[in-house]
Amino acid sequence: MSVGQTSTPKVAGKQVPRQPAAKGRTYFYAIISDVQSCTYGDFGIDGRKVYSIPVGRVAAVVSDSPGGVIRPERSRLAAHQTVLKKLMAETTPLPMSFGILADSPEAVRKMLSRNQQALLQQLRRVAGRVEMGLRVTWDVPNIFEYFVNTHPELRLVRDRFLGGHGEATQEQKIEVGRMFDHVLNEDREAYIDKVEGILTPRCTEIERNKCRNEREVMNLACLVERAAMSRFESGVFEAAQQFDNNFAFDYNGPWAPHSFVEIDLEL
Repeated sequence: MSVGQTSTPKVAGKQVPRQPAAKGRTYFYAIISDVQSCTYGDFGIDGRKVYSIPVGRVAAVVSDSPGGVIRPERSRLAAHQTVLKKLMAETTPLPMSFGILADSPEAVRKMLSRNQQALLQQLRRVAGRVEMGLRVTWDVPNIFEYFVNTHPELRLVRDRFLGGHGEATQEQKIEVGRMFDHVLNEDREAYIDKVEGILTPRCTEIERNKCRNEREVMNLACLVERAAMSRFESGVFEAAQQFDNNFAFDYNGPWAPHSFVEIDLEL
C-alpha cells in the first residue's frame, strides 16, 4: 500500500452547458455570495480583467470574452484555475466549467435574478468547505492475473475455457471477460464501502465518480470542512492501512467544489 498527494488541476463542473464563443460575450468563472461589485485584477482568460457582477445576495465572477472560440489551451486553463484559486482564498465559490459564456453582462444579471434562491441554497451547501479527491488503484503488474490469483472462481473459469491446447472460442473469451468484470466490480464495491466507512465521519458529503480504467478501484470526491482538513488526511492514511501493498492511495486538493454543484443555468 502506498499513499500520495497530488495537485493535478481539476476543470470540471456539470451545472451549465458549453456555448460557442462570440465577440462581446462575458466569460463565466464562478458564482459567489456577495452584494458589491469588485475588480480582482488582469489575470483572467487572455489576461482580461476579472470582475464581479452582483445581483441581490449573489455575484458572478467574470471577464470580458476575448472573442472567437475559447479553446482549452494550457494558458487559458491555467488562467481559469488561477481565478478559482484566488476566490478560494477568500470564500467558497460555485465553480463553472471552462468555456462558459453569457451573451452580455445583462444576460448574467438576468440569470442571477432568475436563479437567486437556488444559487443561495447551493452556496449554503458548500460554505466553508472544499473538495478533496481520493483515487485508489491496483498497483500490480497484470490486473487480470492478479484477480486470477486472488479469486478461485475466476481461475476455474479461466482454466476451463482458456487453459486447453485448442483455441478458445469467442463465446468462451466473452464468458471469461464477463466473470472478470463481475469479480472486479464486486471488489470495488466492497473496498469503496470500507473506505467510505472511515471517511464519512470526516466529510460532509462523498460522491462516487466513475472509474476511468480497470486498475482504478475508486475515484471519490469528498466535500470537507476547511477546518477538518487534517482529520480527512488522517482518515485517508487510516483507510490505506486496511489495504496491502497491491493498492496505491492518491489524494489531491483542495479544490473548488465542482462535484457538489447541482444547478442548471440558462445563459
